Amino acid sequence: MKDTNKQFDSALAICRELYIKKLHDYGAAWRIMRAQSITDQIFIKANRIRSLEIKGESKVGEGILPEFIGIVNYGIIGLIQLLHGHSETEDMTNEQAIALYDKLVSETKELMIAKNHDYDEAWRGMRVNSYTDLILMKLLRTKQIEDNNGATLVSEGIDANYKDMINYAIFAIIKLSGIDE
Repeated sequence: MKDTNKQFDSALAICRELYIKKLHDYGAAWRIMRAQSITDQIFIKANRIRSLEIKGESKVGEGILPEFIGIVNYGIIGLIQLLHGHSETEDMTNEQAIALYDKLVSETKELMIAKNHDYDEAWRGMRVNSYTDLILMKLLRTKQIEDNNGATLVSEGIDANYKDMINYAIFAIIKLSGIDE
């Protein structure tokens, strides 16, 4: 039986490495972004994935895998922004940004482990394009919650939607990068 925890960690290592490299290049410039802008950034990435899945080709040379990596990293950034709010300046060191990334990834992985238990690893039988559609659905839900100023009657909040998007993107990375073989 394949070990989902190890596969998750391997996929996450790819995302974390890029996050750290971008922190080196840009610092935590994303701290100025409001949560709604993070949601829209993830929407752009998920929409591009769907477009590439449908068209079957990329005119700019980047494929689907880097976009799923971007969804993971922007999802974590979104969780950070939900916790700390946006800033008018780059008010976080790279070390702080990495520590928050690791903390929030740990929480997100715990959610994946619990859901994976309850759903009996159903993600393994899904197609990558289904992850794309589920991420897009979660984005529409998140936008609606944001438009309602975070208020829900019976639904999970924005953070839960971000975590689900991250986990779906991780599953896609596992499949697309060959980690599941």
